[in-house]
Formats: sequence, C-alpha cells, structure tokens
Amino acid sequence: MQKTDYQKQLDEILKKLGQKTNGRKPTLLLHACCAPCSSYVIEYLSGYFAITIFYYNPNIHPRAEYERRLAELKKFLTQFPPALHHAVNLVVADYNPEDYFTQTNVRSETALQTEPEKGERCRRCYAFRMKKAWEYACARQFDWFTTTLSISPHKDAQKINVIGRELASDEKQTNDSFSSCLTQFLPADFKKKGGFLRSTELSAEYGLWRQDYCGCVYSQRRTH
Repeated sequence: MQKTDYQKQLDEILKKLGQKTNGRKPTLLLHACCAPCSSYVIEYLSGYFAITIFYYNPNIHPRAEYERRLAELKKFLTQFPPALHHAVNLVVADYNPEDYFTQTNVRSETALQTEPEKGERCRRCYAFRMKKAWEYACARQFDWFTTTLSISPHKDAQKINVIGRELASDEKQTNDSFSSCLTQFLPADFKKKGGFLRSTELSAEYGLWRQDYCGCVYSQRRTH
C-alpha cells in the first residue's frame, strides 16, 4: 500500500494559510516530547500559527529523565528567537507513569515489551498521548493540533497521522464530551525536507542535550 505524503499535505495547508490576510494566526496545540524535536517544528510553523506546546509524556522513564527533558525544553524556549518572537507558550500536563502502562497494556501483553520501535507498543503510546492533546485542544477551542513525533526517523509517521485523522473525525462524532469540537488535525512528516537534519543543526547550535533512547523503560533497555 502506497504511503500518504503527509508533508505535501502540510505544505498545501500552509500555503492556504499564508494567503489569508485578516491578521489573525490560527491557534495550534503542538504535542512535544523534548527540545530537539520541537526546535525545527517551531521554526517551521511559528510564522503560520500561534503555538502552544503541550508537554504530556508519562511514558518517559525514569522521572529524572522526564524532568531533564522538560527543563531543556523550558530553557530552549527562552533562547530560541522564533519561540520568543512568536510568543510560543508551554503547557505541562500531569506526569503519571501509570497512564503509560494502563493505556498501552504493556505489562499484560509481555510480547510488546521486546518489540523494536515502530511496533504496536509505540503505536499505542502515540495514540494515548495524542488523544490527551486533542482533548485539551478541543476543551480550549484550538483551531489545530498536531505532534512533533514524526520528526524522528524512529517514529512511524503513517501511524501517527492515521491516529490524528481519526481523533479529529470519527471519535469526535461519538464522544459526547467533544461532539462539537472543531479542532482540526495538522498532518505532517516533519523529518522530511531536511527537517530531522535541521533539528540536529539547531540542537548543536543551542547546545541541546539529545537523549539516546525514545523514553519508555523498554526503549531504554534496548539501548543500554
């Protein structure tokens, strides 16, 4: 099955937004996992959207790792000109690691624990974090939501975008709490068009610490 070119879809959306002249930028809730993954995405999108970063990552293990990534993101937002010029905001959601284990069912389905990245364990992890972001965006009437996850070569952009599309279409029609939600999903494959390379360049320029595993305890075990 041929994969969708999500980056082309994003470029088409941005072209249409750039043609509007009413002076108001649409709001975007951007789920993010760390400063390096956020860097290029902020640079790329901040001219088109009023961005609020949503840091919800209960998958990250241990707590010290979670706190280090959050601290690095906070520091970066105070140093990066596009974030400062466009007044990028940051929302930090609760950190409860049990959310990760409950939502992925990885303790019971033990085969998931030894999967390489991009498997079902990772898909479930994308899904519950993105759902949390979508619910936050709907409750606060953001125009758009998306995630930085697709910038990583180790993440499956196809799965990420399918989840986003489903959240913004099918589920909102059946969930009474968000049945009137108008928040749209912004498709993307941020690693494309040199996006991942640019994120590494920005990381070097700003001295960003780049972690050596995705986040969960199972990805940590595979790299240590």
